[in-house]
Amino acid sequence: METKTDLMLRIHLYNIHGLIKSTGLEIGKDADNGGQLIYVLELARHLSQHPDVEHVHIFTRLIKDPKEFPEYGLEVEKINDKCDIRRIPCGGPLYMRKEKLWNHLDEFVANTFLHIEKHNIKPDWIHSHYGDAGYVAKEISLKYLVPFAHTGHSLGKPKKSKMADLGMSEEEAEATFNFKKRIAAEETCLSLAEFIITSTYQEISDWERYDNFMKGTLHVLPPGIDTNKFFPYYRHQLGNEELQLEVAQRKYWVSQSIEKFLVQPSKPTILALARPDRKKNLHTLIDTYGRDKEMQSLSNLVIFAGIRKDINKMGPSEKEVLTEMLLLMDKYDLYGKLAIPKKHDIENEVSLIYQYCAEKRGVFINLALHENFGLTTIEAAASGLPVVVTKNGGPSEIIPKCKNGFLVDPLNKEEVSTAIKTIITDEQKWRAFSNHGILAAKKYYSWTAHTNIYIGWIHETLTPKKQRIPKELNVPKEKSKRFVSAKRLLVTDIDGTLVASETSYPGLEEFKSFVANHKDDFCIAVASGRSYELVKDILKKIDFDPDMIICSVGARIYYDLEGKSPDEDWAEYLNFKWERKRIEDKLSAVSWLKKQPSAGQDTYKLSYEYDVEDFDENEIRTVLDRDFYEITMINSHEKFLDILPVNASKGNAIRYLSQKWAIPLSNVIACGDSGNDLDMFRKPIRGIVVGNRSEELKYLKEDEFLYLSENNAAEGIVDGLKHYGFKI
Repeated sequence: METKTDLMLRIHLYNIHGLIKSTGLEIGKDADNGGQLIYVLELARHLSQHPDVEHVHIFTRLIKDPKEFPEYGLEVEKINDKCDIRRIPCGGPLYMRKEKLWNHLDEFVANTFLHIEKHNIKPDWIHSHYGDAGYVAKEISLKYLVPFAHTGHSLGKPKKSKMADLGMSEEEAEATFNFKKRIAAEETCLSLAEFIITSTYQEISDWERYDNFMKGTLHVLPPGIDTNKFFPYYRHQLGNEELQLEVAQRKYWVSQSIEKFLVQPSKPTILALARPDRKKNLHTLIDTYGRDKEMQSLSNLVIFAGIRKDINKMGPSEKEVLTEMLLLMDKYDLYGKLAIPKKHDIENEVSLIYQYCAEKRGVFINLALHENFGLTTIEAAASGLPVVVTKNGGPSEIIPKCKNGFLVDPLNKEEVSTAIKTIITDEQKWRAFSNHGILAAKKYYSWTAHTNIYIGWIHETLTPKKQRIPKELNVPKEKSKRFVSAKRLLVTDIDGTLVASETSYPGLEEFKSFVANHKDDFCIAVASGRSYELVKDILKKIDFDPDMIICSVGARIYYDLEGKSPDEDWAEYLNFKWERKRIEDKLSAVSWLKKQPSAGQDTYKLSYEYDVEDFDENEIRTVLDRDFYEITMINSHEKFLDILPVNASKGNAIRYLSQKWAIPLSNVIACGDSGNDLDMFRKPIRGIVVGNRSEELKYLKEDEFLYLSENNAAEGIVDGLKHYGFKI
């Protein structure tokens, strides 16, 4: 794969559908114009500010529709000196919803190739957003041999299940949503993308429904917020007098757009910001407020439900939601108490709306039936506005960090009502939530942190071997040259694979001869469930010194037997979201789990033993609750259980080393015998399973990527190497 030697990146972001422009986004106009557009635009802007980035291009569809703004018909629209929007024609000039675009994506791809060649803007990196863009990115990636990342935003399989639950036939669902093409594109992204980015750990469970899930690498990276825009309600934005006057004018018009609906505008404000989409559950919010006379006496309700001019000219789903909202307003006679403004400036006024409501000592509310992430929860936190938000989805991971409000069942009206009234009637609690949110939002959810991590992942994938600096990577000098020159990586488990037992080593000497004869071609690694100290013991006993040591079931990587060369980048990567003490405390309630001796434990690994008849995964899920989504759980030999950070495993460690030392996964051979070796055998890695394999691997079937040897331990490894065509 060819890359730039100066590491300055030209990044392509693909967002095919929706109406995206540099300013004045029409968020809430329909289901295709939501938070995804804000995310992509902000990601592009902040990536363009990174010193390693040469230019960022957003690729989207060209639209010349008399019903839409003329900006959507510009071929190129500048955002800043290092960022622009590139619009590609396909499917005719008129705006159409995303479900109608699938049959026109090949046209988009062909015209994108022409545009790239015409303007000489070949990418170094590609990032697709949503399944339609994933299809396009795959084609661009294969054309230019450039890797891509993917963000789903929402996924086809869960939506297809939801449509079935609502009574829609499979034929009707396919005709409406094009699920076959969408799901096929998402499966391809799992197989071919360098990694999939999710905003939360819960999103990963949606990807688990896909056939290619085990082929994918998933990274959790929450979107950031612009702390120059979303700042505490009590802080006046610094700047010149002209800027201060402009902000003051906007604040005035924000207050006017709200207060013209209200009889008593001084009351605390309950604020909702959401598209007029049924799943945003705005009708339940109005119904809850309308039924609660006490809440009405304490507060006003303000709902910004997208942008509208004439409800009758909107799409059927948006029209239905807005009509129901107005009918509920009339049903409960909420005139003077409920404000539903028709429009607002997404880019310049949203932060001021939060600040307005915070100044009124109000509360932000999101009762979506499911929220993939919950960016508005963080925006409210940064502004100092406490929240009451759905427990379903991303907010359940945000609130424990920000501590800025309550999680609620979005369909439990009593619970919602109690939470709102608790906040607006308790000044001490309001201040505590407000202060916690302000501090946590800045600490955990900044665009600067987001882009630094993201650019780091890109460099990890792209950096040529010749630019690696062994000293910085803690690699012994005598090994560094081999790492740079080696074309292949051979990884083997120790217990049961490299050795049959502590005293039985069939085939070991022949295996050592292979290693000695292939030093120029192969890097050799061991991957063990043992701790580093126990790995050292057995390796010294059999007089074997590998190049790399993956230990504690993938929780640690070392480059020597003296402990002087730990891979600190890997440790830092695993540390994110890892709360070892909390998980250990929770698991102490599981009576049938017995902790292994201290020698088997690690900072990034909790190890247990159990009797197979007692094992109950559901009990572990229940005890860990949300922490279950922040761990990797590995069973082996039907008696050992290892709990690791969510990104830790032997397989993930191999993928990391493959990227770090630029050894293609297709040139990796992995050898194992038990369940904790299973994720090492992800294609295109070639696997060797030795003859003395444990029961949990008995179901495996041999194919071109997996060889099942009849020989035990190292004899089986040697047999497998011969099978793959290597001379011993």
